[in-house]
Amino acid sequence: MEHPHTTSTFQNALAGSQMLFVAFGAMVLMPILTGLEPSVAMFGAGIGTLLFQLVTKRMVPVFLASSFAFIAPISFSIQTWGMAPTMGGLIAVGFTYLILGQFVRWRGTAFLEKVLPPVVVGPVIMVIGLSLAPVAVQMAMGKSGDGSIELFPYQDALIVSMLALVTTLLVATLAKGLFRLIPILCGIIVGSIAAATLGMLDGSIVTEAAWIAMPNFVAPEFNWQVILFMLPVAIAPAIEHIGDVLAIGNVAGKDYVKKPGLHRTLTGDGIATSVAACFGAPPNTTYSEVTGAVMLTKNFNPVTMTWAACFAILLAFCGKLGALLQSIPTPVMGGILILLFGSIAAVGMSSLVKNNVDLSHQRNLCIVATILVLGIGGMSVGSAQFSLTGISLCGVVGILMNLLLPKADRGTLASELKNTQE
Repeated sequence: MEHPHTTSTFQNALAGSQMLFVAFGAMVLMPILTGLEPSVAMFGAGIGTLLFQLVTKRMVPVFLASSFAFIAPISFSIQTWGMAPTMGGLIAVGFTYLILGQFVRWRGTAFLEKVLPPVVVGPVIMVIGLSLAPVAVQMAMGKSGDGSIELFPYQDALIVSMLALVTTLLVATLAKGLFRLIPILCGIIVGSIAAATLGMLDGSIVTEAAWIAMPNFVAPEFNWQVILFMLPVAIAPAIEHIGDVLAIGNVAGKDYVKKPGLHRTLTGDGIATSVAACFGAPPNTTYSEVTGAVMLTKNFNPVTMTWAACFAILLAFCGKLGALLQSIPTPVMGGILILLFGSIAAVGMSSLVKNNVDLSHQRNLCIVATILVLGIGGMSVGSAQFSLTGISLCGVVGILMNLLLPKADRGTLASELKNTQE
């Protein structure tokens, strides 16, 4: 399969269905966790991938789908402002990528490194993961995300959530081949089987659903508060996008940053996100799972992703599949969320370590410490009409601190430490 032109249409379609299967678990998990419609998310992912291919001249073998970086902010936004304003905020996130794409086109990537160095990006990603840690724990214990309603008995919920968590952990660390790419899906299946044996699964929703049904599309509304809350969250996926484009380039042995160009891939991601949000779907991002599958199968043909996108759109109209996904009990999701939210935080920590951010430097320590406490603590600044909260506030504060705090000379710091030790 290394020579795309020699593969038949059937082979491409088959490879596309495999790519969709790899992306499927995460693609539908994200909307289930945030209260969005899985079928709308599948439609958004399919349309988003096709639009991305259009902008990038179908050169990059990536699949775009539900972004995990937005789980915490979308959950908070839906609870606070509702579904339609949240979608309006996500359309604005897509426009942020478009603007970023144009900046990269004019100035190259150097300005990004100046405004968003690892000392800011790392802790912001950690906040995205950790700010909703209590939600994961409440769900794992059989309660609603805010802990106000008990949905299932505590002991039953704990058995189910821990089985889902342990299965995901074991598959992620011990499995080989294709299974290694679908640990979340395995966790959901085992957790759901356990839930069914304990009488926690309601099959009536699936039996009552039609085979073919129109997804519940949501029209967006625009609210300044939601837009300002969402914009700083776009920082993390934009950085992640650049990393993914570099990763798929390394796998395929091509420089996609130069051709079709990072400005095109960012623009494609932005259009995909904005259009998906117009229908009520979560923001799209390049999927690392699919990059892993591309590496495994050595199939670098972007046509494969066209097939995967078309299959995703077709599946969106299968009512029974949507109902099946929504019938997954809360504790199953809670168990998996424990790992996912923690993983997002670990990615942020890894960003600090990889880039050698030295926390013995007071400047770095001040920036990281302030971002973490403002973000995890849920600090809010402003009035009822206009406020910055949690992730958005810590993102803005982090960028400002990095630009305004003087960069101390390493030598003076080292000598100061030496003097104090003496």
